[in-house]
Amino acid sequence: MNSPFGAISLIVVSMAATLCIAQAPAAETPLQTNAWVVLNAGLTDKNIDHRVKAARDLGEITHNAKALDAALTALKDYKPEVRAAAAQALGEMGAKSADAQLRETLNDYDPSVALAAAYSLVQLGDDRGYDIYYAVLTGEQKTGSSLTDQQKKRLKDPKQMATLGLQAGIGFVPFGGLAFTGYKMLTQDDTSPVLAAAALMLAKDPDSKSGQALADASANKDKWLVRAAAFDAIAKRGDPDPILLQAAMDGLSDPQPEVQYVAAAAALHLVDVQAGRAGHPRTEPAKRKPKTPE
Repeated sequence: MNSPFGAISLIVVSMAATLCIAQAPAAETPLQTNAWVVLNAGLTDKNIDHRVKAARDLGEITHNAKALDAALTALKDYKPEVRAAAAQALGEMGAKSADAQLRETLNDYDPSVALAAAYSLVQLGDDRGYDIYYAVLTGEQKTGSSLTDQQKKRLKDPKQMATLGLQAGIGFVPFGGLAFTGYKMLTQDDTSPVLAAAALMLAKDPDSKSGQALADASANKDKWLVRAAAFDAIAKRGDPDPILLQAAMDGLSDPQPEVQYVAAAAALHLVDVQAGRAGHPRTEPAKRKPKTPE
């Protein structure tokens, strides 16, 4: 007579074997193998532009350990353009397991790499990414990670700002409805697209310091693109804080029509949000009293 324990053991062994088979990675198909040959060729190409494009395209491959490893390898490339592309790809593929590597990349000497890492951290739900954008917009440190001295020095370099401006206008930093305008501004002002992109990224930062930074940026006298981006971010933020609502109302008299329009939209949206929260008809912020001459 067979022992019942022996039968149970056979069942357990059988289940374990089945589980191992189910968890074993599926063998690559010829198509997948060929595709990786092509992609790996780009990732190791001597041509920097090819490596950048291949690293950037890794972001299209989600839930794939091989793609994750490839992006982490590219994150150590000696060229900052490749590192920035890899940092962006990690965010696009939703690689939350790369959070530590991206936080470390915030200290990269090249600000374009730090900005790409900050963008990806925000996409992955890590609010520490906002600190870099706050530092770019205000020139000051908020909390946690900020710009290193070397990064700040490079941000004062006209050539570096031109590169960042190009990336901010059409690359790793989303520009919303200001994309084309930002691109056209590149030849006129290298810093406006970078500051504007930083303002847009702070739209969803829950820290009230970023709200104040946006209100301050909306009053930037020299850069209308930054003011427009600040109002865009204020609208997206959806916070009817009196400071932000008053800033939007002040923007209605901005000398630049494009700024007036987005300020008007921001003001209307914040009043609607305010009315919805309070459960009563819309109210307007109190007008500022004119300053008396001293």
